[in-house]
Amino acid sequence: MKTIELSAQMREEIGKGPSRRLRSEGFVPAIFYGYETEPMVIKVDSSELVRALGRKRGESVFVKLGIGSGKKGKVEKLSVIKDLQIDTINRKPVHVDFYEIKMDRTLVVDVPIIFSGTPVGLENGGELQQLKRELKVSGLPSDLPDSVEIDIGHLNIGDSVRVEDIAIKDGVQFIDQVDVAVASVVPTRVSLATEEPGEEEGEVAEEAASTPEGEEEQAE
Repeated sequence: MKTIELSAQMREEIGKGPSRRLRSEGFVPAIFYGYETEPMVIKVDSSELVRALGRKRGESVFVKLGIGSGKKGKVEKLSVIKDLQIDTINRKPVHVDFYEIKMDRTLVVDVPIIFSGTPVGLENGGELQQLKRELKVSGLPSDLPDSVEIDIGHLNIGDSVRVEDIAIKDGVQFIDQVDVAVASVVPTRVSLATEEPGEEEGEVAEEAASTPEGEEEQAE
């Protein structure tokens, strides 16, 4: 997985008031924690965080934190973002949880799905439905993929791809249930509307065609 570098500083004050002040100064309140690791309350530059992540999700990239402290100097910690809270109005980050990575310990993360190919079912009037955009995988940090690529070119109308159909490298396994569908091709409403009439409709049409013109009026 890709690794980005990010500077951080220790913070002494916690609570809503100090956190609001940090955000007004361009920082994001954060916490660093992990297995057998003493939690540290830190802050990161908001613009630097957004620029470093780009369009990537937090768990799909490793973050090498350079944490500065007045007394202990600077320490480097490898982590992954476990939670990134975004303000719903201005779309700026408001809090981040960094989880420490141990290279010899299994890590569970969500990785994005990348589809390749164009389903043959689209040419037959079908529509692609993407049911999941990411999958949860488990493995050692050095084995974890940046994404999961799935070829959907063979899908026809009525076909789907399930977790059990997806190949993944040795040492990594899916946490999602094997029968969970990630994509399928279904008939569109237009194709359903243009299907052949049913047996009952055909019989009515045939009976109407066989009735002599004007017979209904003569029967009255």
